[in-house]
Amino acid sequence: MPHADSALVPSSVATKQQFWGHVHEQLSLVLDGQNRNWVSNLSTASALLYHSLRDFTAFFGAGDRAVNWCGFYLIPELFPGKKSPLASDRPPPLLLGPFHGKPACQWIPLPSSNTPSSRPLGVCAAAFVSAKPLLVPDVDAYPGHIACDGDTKSEVVLPLIQHLEGKPRVLGVLDLDCLALGGFSEEDAEGLEKIAQLLVASCDWE
Repeated sequence: MPHADSALVPSSVATKQQFWGHVHEQLSLVLDGQNRNWVSNLSTASALLYHSLRDFTAFFGAGDRAVNWCGFYLIPELFPGKKSPLASDRPPPLLLGPFHGKPACQWIPLPSSNTPSSRPLGVCAAAFVSAKPLLVPDVDAYPGHIACDGDTKSEVVLPLIQHLEGKPRVLGVLDLDCLALGGFSEEDAEGLEKIAQLLVASCDWE
C-alpha cells in the first residue's frame, strides 16, 4: 500500500473511537520497520494526522471546521547546536519541530522555576509544564494563548512523555489547531494521547 493511502479514512469508520483506532493502526503500520529517527517519524505523524482529520468530515467537519495545523514543539536538547533565542537567564524555550499546516511560531517560551512569570502560560507551555493533555475549546478565552494563526479557534495539546528508569521526561508536545470553536473533545484528547505514546516508543531520543 502506498504510504499516502494511510491517511485515507474508510467509509466504515463512523465514530470517533473507530477513527482514532484506525489512525493509531495506520501510524503503527507506517512506522513499523522504519528507522527510529524522531524527525522522520514526527514528520510522518504530523502529515498522517493532518490529512486523516481533514478527511474525516463526518465529525470534524470541512471548510470552516477544518483542522488547520498539526505539529510538534520539542525541548532544545534534541536540536544539536541550536542556541536559545531568549536571554541566558531564561530557561530554553520549546522549539518548532515537524508540522503540517501554515508557518508557525518558531519557539514557545517556558517559565523559570526560580522566578515564575506573572503572565499566564500559553497552551503548549502549560501542557508541557503540567505534563498533562490540555483541551481548549475557545483559544480567545484562554489567558496567555499565543496566536500563531489568528484564524485558529480551538486547540488540543498532548505532552510527549518518555519514561527512563521510572522517571518521566517531557520531550515536547503534540499540538493541533482547529478553525471551529469546540473543535476537539475529550474523546479526541484520549485518542491523541495514545498516538503520542506510540510516537515516544517508536523513536530514539538521544
